[in-house]
Amino acid sequence: MPHSLPGAPYELLDEIESPGGLRALAAAELPALASEVRRFLVNTVSQTGGHLAAGLGVVELTVALHYVFNTPNDRLIWDVGHQAYPHKILTGRRERMGTLRQKDGLSGFLKRDESEFDAFGAGHSSTSISAALGMAVAAKSAGEQREHIAVIGDGALSAGMAFEALNHAGALDLDLLVILNDNDMSISPPVGAISNYLARVLSSRFYNRVREGGKHVLSGMPGMKSLVHRWEEHMKGMVMPGTLFEELGFNYIGPIDGHDMPLLVNTLRNMKAMHGPRFLHVVTQKGRGYAPAEGDPCVYHGVTPFNPSTGQMAKKAAGKSFTQVFSDWVCDCAAEDERLVAVTPAMCEGSGLVAFAERFPRRYFDVGIAEQHAVTFAAGMACEGLKPVVAIYSTFLQRAYDQLLHDVALQDLDVTFAVDRAGQVGADGATHAGSFDLSYARCIPNMAVMAPADEAECRLLLQTAYAHPGPALVRYPRGVGIGAAVGTDLETLPWGRGEVLHRGKEVALLVFGTLLDTARRVADRLGASVANMRFIKPLDHELVLEFAASHRLLVTLEENVVQGGAGSAVNEALHAAGINAEVLNLGLPDHFIEQGTQAEQLEIAGLSVEKIESRIRTALNAAANQDQAARA
Repeated sequence: MPHSLPGAPYELLDEIESPGGLRALAAAELPALASEVRRFLVNTVSQTGGHLAAGLGVVELTVALHYVFNTPNDRLIWDVGHQAYPHKILTGRRERMGTLRQKDGLSGFLKRDESEFDAFGAGHSSTSISAALGMAVAAKSAGEQREHIAVIGDGALSAGMAFEALNHAGALDLDLLVILNDNDMSISPPVGAISNYLARVLSSRFYNRVREGGKHVLSGMPGMKSLVHRWEEHMKGMVMPGTLFEELGFNYIGPIDGHDMPLLVNTLRNMKAMHGPRFLHVVTQKGRGYAPAEGDPCVYHGVTPFNPSTGQMAKKAAGKSFTQVFSDWVCDCAAEDERLVAVTPAMCEGSGLVAFAERFPRRYFDVGIAEQHAVTFAAGMACEGLKPVVAIYSTFLQRAYDQLLHDVALQDLDVTFAVDRAGQVGADGATHAGSFDLSYARCIPNMAVMAPADEAECRLLLQTAYAHPGPALVRYPRGVGIGAAVGTDLETLPWGRGEVLHRGKEVALLVFGTLLDTARRVADRLGASVANMRFIKPLDHELVLEFAASHRLLVTLEENVVQGGAGSAVNEALHAAGINAEVLNLGLPDHFIEQGTQAEQLEIAGLSVEKIESRIRTALNAAANQDQAARA
């Protein structure tokens, strides 16, 4: 169990099963509890891996929030969920933290069906304010009195959705507290005693009674209302950086030190007593309290299991990852073509653009957590003759679907999409799975869609997509491939053509993507034909019709939902040609697959060698029975 990990005893933490127990502590005990939570967090994540630095930075804030507010009746909504591990520890899940991100274990993010304390599921960023505002509206409609607290990071606040929610919230008379967890100093510099003092004063009941009373009295005087408003805002704007949020209709407090527990508790208590939209700016440090994470919070944002004493992480799987293949290709291609520019929405490291940013800094654009802007920004560059490459995760491209369709495809612009994390992603689970891109991209006119079978083909298809004078998308999975040797030339593959790898009898496997190695093993057992299709759109109709004419059963394989995916493209091609062939479409099922290893997730989806073979044999037997019934 996690509480038996090495180190000093967890004297306070072991006694807390829920925030109710936390609220029974004296305020003076809270710093010691925070220290225990931080140590427990490091010890646990060192065994499981996961997101570490962000959680370390919000330990004091998490403790203070559950201490001051009556959760779960008061709704606490965390943005993204990278920082939610301390919240899980304090809300009855401490004993299960050893199962974090594992099959049938705790999710690495927030899940409503995991705990009543998870008021809103998360995984993608910038949703907390919108969700909290919706809950506040529902509470007012039902006549219920409760607080709604949205915690959002400075990165997530940069997204348009967050400002849309702020704009709406400021116009409503609802009890909403937005807490900005500024852990990168991106909005404000470090703050000290004067700012802390101002925060205490500005959040006090006395100050707000004077402020509101003075406004009421002076506003009643002829010609004074406008003057009083301007005076108040100018005076506050001289000493506080919250003028923007004040203009949006929020009562802004801060910035305050997010690791000063007494200050946090007192400020939150004062703000709890206020009403209407409130905004608290808290400055924290990513990786706080664990030296390796403090020194390199980016590396310790998401970690593999590590030695808690040294911070040394377990070695990653050998071989070149698909992300590294993209990284090498985009640098090589940019060296040959000065029109190439790279765009990513806050995923420089994850998408493999670190080397590009270093070599071509003037041609590299990280737009922040703004997927919609990233795509239309790229479209604008394409209009003027540049050749943008948008590096993005499959799950995040979903957030820019209208821009993909309306701003790029409709105008037939030359934008290449390098779509990482396609298919199942393992421990991050359903929120980060790239299960839908073949379906949502295939239906868009002008959009070419490709899926490489291995690392070598990934580079070839990236170059093929880049050379295509229109929108093109290449999707590839997380992690390493099969160890295929990757070339260094900028070669392309024949447009819209697949490749027959083996000719067998009766069964033909049409494979779209990295399930090809699995398909080969299945084919060995069945004596089946195998084709590496490569292109979902344009589909190799000639190859499909050839296999349909020479085989009893066509089997399509893809790591994408069956609905509307590559298999559906094959079905449509057969139907259009008037061919009534037996087809078995194998892909991801019509339900979300939770966290586990990628192999476990594929097993659940029925895409292991054994399950694919079994499903094919079942289909063959059903077809044989139908033939016998027809003869009878």
